[in-house]
Amino acid sequence: MNLIVHHWDTDGITSAALLIRALKMEGFTNMTAPIGEFRFDGRIWEAIERAERLYVLDFNVPGEVEKVKIPTLFIDHHTQPRIGNSLVEQVNPSLEGEYWPANSFVVSEHFGIWNAWSALGVVGDVGEKAFELERVRKLLESEGISRKEALRLVELIDSNYIAMDREAVEGAVKVLLNYPVMELLEYEPWVKKAEAIKEAIEGAVSNAEERNGFAIVHFESPFNIISKVARKLVWELGYRGAVAINGNFHGKAQLYFRISGEEAGRINMAEVIERIKSLGTNAGGKREVLGCVCERDKIEDALKIVEEYLR
Repeated sequence: MNLIVHHWDTDGITSAALLIRALKMEGFTNMTAPIGEFRFDGRIWEAIERAERLYVLDFNVPGEVEKVKIPTLFIDHHTQPRIGNSLVEQVNPSLEGEYWPANSFVVSEHFGIWNAWSALGVVGDVGEKAFELERVRKLLESEGISRKEALRLVELIDSNYIAMDREAVEGAVKVLLNYPVMELLEYEPWVKKAEAIKEAIEGAVSNAEERNGFAIVHFESPFNIISKVARKLVWELGYRGAVAINGNFHGKAQLYFRISGEEAGRINMAEVIERIKSLGTNAGGKREVLGCVCERDKIEDALKIVEEYLR
């Protein structure tokens, strides 16, 4: 059995679909981790024990990958160390100091398969900035997808993880494989989720406070909207960066720190991630973002670390 473990967002889902299409894979199981947590849980480890080959896509868990005991292809674009496990083939442009906007592009380049999914992964990860890339524009144009439609498709695909529906995230890969891209705009289960989520995001953003050009927002929601809130504050409202804190997310706390491209040259996000991890949190990220899930009594300590960089 081929096992694919992928991130829960559009980039992870499109990366999985691209891999399956590229390898003409028929017998596969795709799984995602507990949403918001950068680890393999018991369910994934049990599946790994039954698998013949593992693929880990857009999921920055080098520590977990080091422990696998079956042949593994680890494709990612996040900042991470080189893997020492001889069973693992690691494909990651960041190891050579290259910045790639989304994992879907890394998968597409590795296998030589380019389509709308490749572009949607980028739109999912960098938003409006994706349309500055000629390749993204051409891929979307070739399938008759407008800028507005691409953004809406990402919103719909992401509605599954934002609603904390792990089963639906995993099912989304098969939806992509079985439906023409444009038909997904009317895919009712996703449309209903997206409507409820939009209202929650707007409510959180309206409570943001400003400090030195950075936005700080505290809210409580069962939806995993924290990254969307931060993106809206930075990408749409123009803040230098945003710190979003969901103080009660299914009994846990979340912190998400996103900075603008300009600030990424000043703030060493890898350093911030390591400091947050040292608190015993589940944390990960890349050049411009950090996300963590922790016990509610640790969130203030995590926030204090991030606040040191808001100057």
